[in-house]
Amino acid sequence: MALITETSLRSRLAQGLPNPYPIAAGDLLTPAANDFLKSRGIAIQRLKAEAPAALPAEPAPDAPLLPVGVSGRHVHLSPEHVEALFGEGYQLTPLKELSQPGQFAAQETVTLIGPKGVLQNARILGPSRGASQVEISRTDGFALGVKPPVRLSGDLEGTPGITVAGPKGAVVLTQGLIVAKNHVHMSPDDAQRFEVSDGDRLILQTRGDRPLAFMDVVVRVNPRYALDVHLDTDEANAAQLNTGDTVQMIGKNGVFTRVERG
Repeated sequence: MALITETSLRSRLAQGLPNPYPIAAGDLLTPAANDFLKSRGIAIQRLKAEAPAALPAEPAPDAPLLPVGVSGRHVHLSPEHVEALFGEGYQLTPLKELSQPGQFAAQETVTLIGPKGVLQNARILGPSRGASQVEISRTDGFALGVKPPVRLSGDLEGTPGITVAGPKGAVVLTQGLIVAKNHVHMSPDDAQRFEVSDGDRLILQTRGDRPLAFMDVVVRVNPRYALDVHLDTDEANAAQLNTGDTVQMIGKNGVFTRVERG
């Protein structure tokens, strides 16, 4: 069974989408994907069912697990905005190291001001970046009165803005507010071990009393990365996950390769 999303369809636009678009029996087409095809005049062709391939009921005993890092609301600031919020020449003060080498949670926090509400003590993550970016959960968006899109970090074009206030001033961002797309950081060695490539979409399953599957977790590969699945607080709460828990890879790019029972 494959999950067909708008994202997966967009990634194939350069190669061209067939018309009609074939949907195998058992495949799931998200509403957004259905609207995407319809808006381009592409019909949907439902294919006849074939004998399903059997999946193992349990993962292989030596199947590696992926550690989870739960990410609360936080802010990345450009050097200019650090100075605007905290004073000329100000440098962020590391509080603790993060899972990714060279990155840290700073002692400094800021206040996020939206059309309908305020969120205080949003943690700044360092070091400074080229462009400021604010990552919140969907629940945070309700409190602020904003509806940011789900985006990968750095994909800020067309996103809404937010006001960020510090002890020495405030900055009005014209864009840069997102709900972070769930993703997994991997080194090249990790990617080889899991047999995945940068940009692949993993299907990850939690274990325990309330198993839940994340169907579209983006792989990001870089020699500087340490293995870590990044989820926001809404996702982690729904799956009863904490930082340091593990999840099992059960498929990639919309195709299941194994399943696990609780």
